[in-house]
Amino acid sequence: MDKTPFLSIVIPAYNEAVRLPLTLNHILSYLAQQSYTAELLVIDDGSVDNTVTVLEEMIHQHQNIVVIKNQHRGKGYTVRTGMLAATGKFILFSDADLAVPIEELEKLLPYLASGYDIVIASREGQGACRIGEPYYRHIMGRVFNLIVRMFALGAFQDTQCGFKVFKRDAAQHIFSQVLLYGANMKQVKGPAVTGFDVELLFLAMKQGYKVKEVPIKWIYKAETKVNPIKDTWRNLMDIVRIRWYDLTGQYSVRNHVVTRVVPNSDEQVNPYRSGS
Repeated sequence: MDKTPFLSIVIPAYNEAVRLPLTLNHILSYLAQQSYTAELLVIDDGSVDNTVTVLEEMIHQHQNIVVIKNQHRGKGYTVRTGMLAATGKFILFSDADLAVPIEELEKLLPYLASGYDIVIASREGQGACRIGEPYYRHIMGRVFNLIVRMFALGAFQDTQCGFKVFKRDAAQHIFSQVLLYGANMKQVKGPAVTGFDVELLFLAMKQGYKVKEVPIKWIYKAETKVNPIKDTWRNLMDIVRIRWYDLTGQYSVRNHVVTRVVPNSDEQVNPYRSGS
C-alpha cells in the first residue's frame, strides 16, 4: 500500500516559541477534519528562543509532526530544507504566523488537480482580502511588485505571499536549483526577509511549469519580522542577482527531469520525529 501522504505542510520557524503552539494546533485541527493523509514539517532556522523546546514537547503528542533543525541561514534556505525533505504528493509552505489562514488551502488545491504544477496565494486581484495592513506596507509591496514585473516576472500580481503549494516533482526540481539561498548559503544574523519567492517563480516559468495565482484572505500580523527598509533593499538586490544568474547561464534547465533530492549539511531530520 502506498503510504505517501497526500499533503505535506512546511512551516519555517525562527524564534517562534510564542506563536507556534497556536499555529500548529490550528493546522492539526484542520487536518484532522480532512479525508486525506498529511504530514507537518517544522523547520527551525537556528532559533535562539525556546522554539525547539516547544517543538520537542509537541511532537510527543502528535504523530505527524517532523522537526528539522538548521543553523540560522534565513527563511529561503529554511523553506528549501523543508520542501526537499517533504514526502507528500502536494507540498505547501506557509508562514508560521498563518497570515493566510490554513483554510484558504481549499481554494488552491483544486487547481493542482486540474493540471497546474504550482499554485500561489495572492493578496491582489478580484476576490483577495487584506485585513489590517498598514497603508505604507501596502504601498511598499505594490512598488516592489512593479519592479518585479518590470525586471523579472511580468505575469504575477503578488510574488511575496508566503503560502504556495507545489506538486512534489515540481518542488524537488525547482528547489534543487535555487541559487540565492541554496545549498551554499552561509549563516546569517537576525531575521532575513528575502526575494527567494521571486527566484522560485522565475525558475518555474523558465522551465515551463504551469503556475496559477489565486486571490485569498490575508491578515496582517503586528508581530511581523519584516524590516521595511533593510528587507526592501535586500529584495531588490535579489532581483538583480536573479537576472545576473540567468544572463550568465548559471541556472541549469532540465525540463522536468526529476530525481529525489536529499537535504545536505545541517539539513538533517533530527531525532525528534513524533512517533519514534
